[in-house]
Amino acid sequence: IARVFLKNPPILLLDEATSALDNESEILVGQSLDKLAKGRTTLTIAHRLTTIQNADRILVLGKDGIEEEGSHAELLAKKGIYYRLWNGLVSGQTL
Repeated sequence: IARVFLKNPPILLLDEATSALDNESEILVGQSLDKLAKGRTTLTIAHRLTTIQNADRILVLGKDGIEEEGSHAELLAKKGIYYRLWNGLVSGQTL
C-alpha cells in the first residue's frame, strides 16, 4: 500500500487491502487510506462492509451483476441486500 502512494497515482485500485488485518488495525489503516486517497478516484473491492461504509458510492454485486447501488445511508434506506448484510453484521450474525 505504501508503494502506491509514493507513485502518487490519480486512480487507486484497492482489492481487499485490509482483509488480513484485525478490526483495530483495519480501522487505523482505513483512516490513513482515507486521508491519502483524498483527491483521487478510488475503487475498493471488499467483503467487509466496514471497509466500504464511508465510500461515496457502493455497488452490491450478485450473480447477475450489480444488484444495488448507492451510499451506505441510501442502501440502508432501500432495505435490500446491503441492509440485510449490514444488520447481520451489527447483530453479530455470521454472514
